[in-house]
Amino acid sequence: MSERKVPTAAIWALGATQIVGYGTLYYSYSILAPAVAAELAWSQQWVFAILSTALLAGAVLAPLAGHWADRFGAGRLMVPGSIAAAGALMFCALAPGRIGFAIGVLAMELAACFVLYSTAFVAIVQLGGRDARRSITHLTLIAGFASTLFWPLTTLLHEHLDWRGVLMVFAGLNLVICLPVHAWLAWLARAKPLPHHHEPVNDTADLGASGGTEPSADGASAQRPAAAQPDALAPAPRSGRSPLFLLMLAGFAIEGFVLSAILVHMVPLMAAVGLGTAGVFVASLFGPSQVASRFINMLFGGGVRQTWLAFGATASLAAGLAVLLITAPSILGAVVFAILFGFGSGLMSIVGGTLPLELFGRAGYGAHVGWITAARQFSAAFAPFGLTFMMAGVGVFPALWINVLIGVVGIATFGAIALTHGRMRNEGGLALNAEAA
Repeated sequence: MSERKVPTAAIWALGATQIVGYGTLYYSYSILAPAVAAELAWSQQWVFAILSTALLAGAVLAPLAGHWADRFGAGRLMVPGSIAAAGALMFCALAPGRIGFAIGVLAMELAACFVLYSTAFVAIVQLGGRDARRSITHLTLIAGFASTLFWPLTTLLHEHLDWRGVLMVFAGLNLVICLPVHAWLAWLARAKPLPHHHEPVNDTADLGASGGTEPSADGASAQRPAAAQPDALAPAPRSGRSPLFLLMLAGFAIEGFVLSAILVHMVPLMAAVGLGTAGVFVASLFGPSQVASRFINMLFGGGVRQTWLAFGATASLAAGLAVLLITAPSILGAVVFAILFGFGSGLMSIVGGTLPLELFGRAGYGAHVGWITAARQFSAAFAPFGLTFMMAGVGVFPALWINVLIGVVGIATFGAIALTHGRMRNEGGLALNAEAA
């Protein structure tokens, strides 16, 4: 087991890049979309459809980005990612028409695969050993302020600049803040590579754990030489065949659907269930609840298995929505919904990085996180349209109850993962745990 810890300065610096990355590449889009639509003579629906298409393209690229993070090192990957993000934002800002803007948005979401959570989590795991899970929690706590900071910042900048000028400023932020930090992280990983020969070897790939060994000519297991990949994680191609791995992807896809379907329609849905203008207040509680859940987990969640944390987070999403539907139009019930939904969302951001670490260990970690990102983004891209279609067909309340039932399937999925993983641990089928990872 490696005793090396992730430097505190690295967590704070990486958190700053996540705030800038999510703020410039994602959260600013909804603020600037009306101005983009007006100038390009496009409907806002088409402007958001471009974003959904770009997110789907990012989902396709995410597993490959994770594999590259394993092979070359996440820090090295984030350096060109920062340059690409800045270039994509500048391309959008200078786009003369619709096609150019669409290409720029596509480039933004492809670049996001190399600079946001999925790669940042890999960078943390590659920098630190036994405390990687706690460092991931710290990172998500810091990055949780991205929307809180960038929604008002984008609005303020847009009062003085047109949308093109705002995007130029954001391109500059990626170059001035993110690029130097990512370059430093890449140097830090190369300067102090993890001692792979001290890591526990796991040869139970067929049971769902990533293989840390390779078979030798006589059938015995030989450890992969550390020199071959000094600051990267060993790939684990066989884990994709594991039922446990497929269950994990299904669980995150379901969670992504439930979360995205509600968040995109949050304020209109509050009005649709009878809350009127109070819906804005209720929706405003979601962000602080996300941050609170991460803070509570940081303080008290050290001994909690990530399988059960994922189970509880998904249950919180479904339970919050059920409370809203049962109590509507009660404001108190809506407040409980916002708190539970925010808690579930905040915890799911954490387990997206920590669950694959607990289930499969460090080997092939980047590829695992990449596939999780792909599963989430695929379902999240279709969720807003799916909920809109259901509401048009059967009404608001039945459509939301269908979403609750989808959430229950997610609860069952993560429950099955927790039980399966626990049984395999008891039987000695998995040699890795969160501390050993």
